[in-house]
Amino acid sequence: MEKKSPLIIGIGELLWDMLPTGKKAGGAPVNLVYHATQLGADGYAISAIGKDELGEEILKALTDNGIKYSITRNDHPTGQVDVSLSDGIPRYTIMQDVAWDYIQASAQAVDLVQRAQAVCFGTLAFRSEESRRNIEILLNSCPKETVRFFDVNLRSPYYSRDLIDHLLQKADIFKVNEEELSILQDMFSLSGGTDEVCRELIRRYNLGYMIFTAGEKYSAIYTSCEKSEIATPKVAVCDTVGAGDSFSGAFICNILNGRSFYDAHKSAVKTAAFVSTKSGAWPSYEDGTTF
Repeated sequence: MEKKSPLIIGIGELLWDMLPTGKKAGGAPVNLVYHATQLGADGYAISAIGKDELGEEILKALTDNGIKYSITRNDHPTGQVDVSLSDGIPRYTIMQDVAWDYIQASAQAVDLVQRAQAVCFGTLAFRSEESRRNIEILLNSCPKETVRFFDVNLRSPYYSRDLIDHLLQKADIFKVNEEELSILQDMFSLSGGTDEVCRELIRRYNLGYMIFTAGEKYSAIYTSCEKSEIATPKVAVCDTVGAGDSFSGAFICNILNGRSFYDAHKSAVKTAAFVSTKSGAWPSYEDGTTF
């Protein structure tokens, strides 16, 4: 019997990254789904867009890139983020009161999450009351065995200790970068070095995996009793937009396909390195590209 592709769903912001080189479709949960799809998953995005030209364009971008979706439309503008780059590192100015602040728990979206092997989310889409309420409905509709991947993805001022604590209680996998871990260490009064802090979060929230990325230096993945650490490959960086999301997509896709967490980590590192050499969050994969 042919092995079925895992159904991986990203719930949250869908938007245009307005880069110096032009606009690119993005949003962390959708970026993750794009890369999981490129690596063989059955990927879906759940979000909302406006009844505007940018909305039409983003639907076409999703279709052209093989991303399936359950997306509602409303009278608010399609999301945009102004992205400035410094040595390839992005800085974001996020437009407020946009379409993805009004995500709906549609019947189609509920059906999808009830069949999903993994659901991925972050803090940003919880900034509005309506999206928060409906994403909660979707997360609560997931079967017990669905893997819940929480990439904290901190974007000031759209997060709080209470929100992060709440979402950690729902998570099986938690991903942070170096800057975010420092913020969480202060926020949650966590003492010690990176290893101690990551292991304490695993213990405190009963996580299956804790993912820590330190940019150009290294990344580490923890379980309750093991650790994998890999140095970041040296590549010619174009920009790092979406690189962390590609890491997440590759890791969860490989885990669901039965690979060890060490091998899944290797794939995630190679995928993120590849994406860093390209412009934007959805670079084209050559036919047969695997990591």
